[in-house]
Amino acid sequence: MKFSSQTIPFSETNQFPKLFLDYISRLEKLIPGNMFLPDDNGYQLATEYFQYNEKIRKVVTTVIREQYKSTEIPIDENLISRLEQPGTFTVCTGHQLCLFTGPLYFIYKIISTIRLAQEQSEKLGKKIVPVYWMATEDHDFEEIRSVNLFGKTLKWSLGNSSGETEAKGPVGRLKTDSLVNILGELKTLLGESDDAKRFFATIEKAYRPGRTLAQATREFVHELFQGKVLILDGDDARLKSFLSPVFKNDLLDHAPEKFVTATASILSSEGYAIQVNPRSINSFFMKGNLRERIEEQDGKYIVLNSGISFSREEMLDEIKNHPEHFSPNVVLRPLYQQLILPNIAYVGGPGEISYWLEYPALFNNFGITFPILQPRHFALLLDKNSAERLSKFQISIAELFGDVEEVIKSFVKKNAGDSISLETEKEELKRVFDNLRKKIVSIDPSLDGAANAELQKQLNAIENLEAKVMRAAKQKLETSVTQIRKLREKILPGNVLQERYENFIPYYLKYGDSFISEMASGFNFPISGLQVLSEVN
Repeated sequence: MKFSSQTIPFSETNQFPKLFLDYISRLEKLIPGNMFLPDDNGYQLATEYFQYNEKIRKVVTTVIREQYKSTEIPIDENLISRLEQPGTFTVCTGHQLCLFTGPLYFIYKIISTIRLAQEQSEKLGKKIVPVYWMATEDHDFEEIRSVNLFGKTLKWSLGNSSGETEAKGPVGRLKTDSLVNILGELKTLLGESDDAKRFFATIEKAYRPGRTLAQATREFVHELFQGKVLILDGDDARLKSFLSPVFKNDLLDHAPEKFVTATASILSSEGYAIQVNPRSINSFFMKGNLRERIEEQDGKYIVLNSGISFSREEMLDEIKNHPEHFSPNVVLRPLYQQLILPNIAYVGGPGEISYWLEYPALFNNFGITFPILQPRHFALLLDKNSAERLSKFQISIAELFGDVEEVIKSFVKKNAGDSISLETEKEELKRVFDNLRKKIVSIDPSLDGAANAELQKQLNAIENLEAKVMRAAKQKLETSVTQIRKLREKILPGNVLQERYENFIPYYLKYGDSFISEMASGFNFPISGLQVLSEVN
């Protein structure tokens, strides 16, 4: 597999929010005193000023070892032994447990995390371990239940009598038994080649009946990345115990709401869209298959949609004795990650970095080191036929991120000859009417408006003819126009980036087991835009 590479600046794709664009351009107002930038100097400073409670390290590594053992997959001893050593840092990314990893960018996030750990470890002379934090406690089943493959959408149905989307608890605890139908569909889609059969066997083993989605995801990701990233599930009582003071503050004093709201207000006043609006209470109550918001009502703490409630004293006892019954939302989860891991950087996409930028003051309040916000790699994969057609049509990738109808119009004009444009005729008509208007006005000045109106009427008629000529030319070039539309759909399926829609499996089957390692070798820092990887001979 060989690719030629070009980079399109983020701003030229029209796919990235202003807050993200300003952050990567190093806008000073977005960089408070407790933040370091994602460059070599920033990483050097981050390692010098980083603070971490080393008492947590032993607990974290013990939990990770136990989680791997319970999943019956081998842990990379080099990575875990390195993490056990005081002074070792981590770089981390987090993601939902999307079916079969979900969109392509999940793969890019993990690759970026591994590459970042390798590169900064060499540059700084420090031990740095890559970690994937599984978002096992998320309860939005609808977001993770489908995957787009070979032009078809596979959707996970739980088969509940109360409805397909009845899952409301943490998705990591869902059983994989009901995936049997999807696995059957997937097997058919993959085909009968030896490579397809071997790859399906890997998937079928990871998602076999009797497992949880968390276990299945851990094994699948472990196999894909050959154990080069440590995988951590934060759903553990021992780890949650370190977050108990934050849960208590959130429930009683509401500091997370206060600090995040203040920062969000500042960002909003600067014209940025806000990603996260904190609640008064940002903790969920989680027990068994229940994960529901907590609200304070009339001096009681009510777990919504459950019939469960606590007095203030009972709630404090519950936090103390059962921290595993509490789950952080999107405001508290970053705090949790940074508290648990010796994390110098968080690797994320535009949405993640945008909401993390609301949190520096919150981290400062709790005395937790804020990580470097490192943009992940962004890629667009272009097969050989598509690359050749773009070259043949003399259309750039950047153009296809704009208005496709304008691209087609420009292409048709370029290839249909001079007959398609009636600009010359319109200019000649204007000259004729100008002379006519002068004669008319010399006789009766009040007819000036009538002359101009008649000119506009004739110009409109010519423009209507021009539109008909354009339609006829498009029909004449119908095959090429259709191919241009297909190219646009390949680059922006459903008007979103390819990496946010398509799954990695078709590419993995096409390019073989080396797909991930080859992608990794082409992903370097610093990141300056969307990397277009075009297949070549």
